[in-house]
Amino acid sequence: MIGGLEGQVALVTGAGRNIGRAIAVRFAEAGADVALVGRTPGPLDEAAEAIRALGRGALPFPCEVSDGAAVAATVEKVIEKFGRIDILVNNAGVTRDRLLLRMDEADWDEVLAVNLKGAFNFSKAVARQMVRQKRGRILNITSVIGQIGNAGQANYAASKAGLIGFTKSLAKELAPRGITANAIAPGFIQTAMTQGLSPEVRENLLRSIPLGRFGTPEDVATVALFLASERAGYITGQVINVDGGMVMT
Repeated sequence: MIGGLEGQVALVTGAGRNIGRAIAVRFAEAGADVALVGRTPGPLDEAAEAIRALGRGALPFPCEVSDGAAVAATVEKVIEKFGRIDILVNNAGVTRDRLLLRMDEADWDEVLAVNLKGAFNFSKAVARQMVRQKRGRILNITSVIGQIGNAGQANYAASKAGLIGFTKSLAKELAPRGITANAIAPGFIQTAMTQGLSPEVRENLLRSIPLGRFGTPEDVATVALFLASERAGYITGQVINVDGGMVMT
C-alpha cells in the first residue's frame, strides 16, 4: 500500500458513506489526519470513530457544501483544529434523476449546487491555505457519466462534466503554486443503490464493463491515495477513470 501521508491533513466531503468514507479511511491508513465533511452528523461520527481506531486524528464537520459562507466557516474551523489542510477531496454529490421533459428546475438546481458549486466553494476556500503553504492536492470525484451522458441524468451529467472542466482550469491556475488538481471518474461502484438493482438490470450493466464486475469504494480510494501522494507530484489536470474498462477513449 502507498503510504507517505504522515503529518498531513485531508479534508474529504461526502465522507460519511461509500466512496467518501473509503477515501477518508485509506488516507488515515497512510498516516493522514482527516476532517470529515457532510450533511448528516451520524455517519460522519461513525467514520471519525473508525479513523480514530487506526490511531489517526479525525473530526466531523457537518456542512452544506452549496452554502459558500458555511463552507468558508468550516474551512476556518478545520484549520483551527488541525493547523493546515494538505489534501482536499471534493466527493459530495447527489442525484435527482428524471427525464429532461419531467425534470423540475429544482432538480437541476440542487444537483448543480451540490455537485459543482460545492466543489467550487471548497476549492476556493482551501486553495487560499494551500497557496500560503506552496503545496497541496485537490481531487475532484467526477463520474464516467460526465463523459458519456446518461438518459434521465442530464443534471448529474452536466454537473460531473462541469467538474472535469473545473479540474483542468484549477490545475492550470494553481500549478505555479505547487498545487495539483486531478479528477477521478468512477464507473458503477458497489453501493446500496447498485445492490438494490434488479438481476436483469445488474446483468445488463455488467455486460457493459469489460472486467465483468462492479467496482468497490476501495478501488476508487486506492487511486485517490496515489494522486494525493508524493508519487503523483508530476500529475495534474488529469481525469483517471476507475470503471473496469467501461469507458475507453
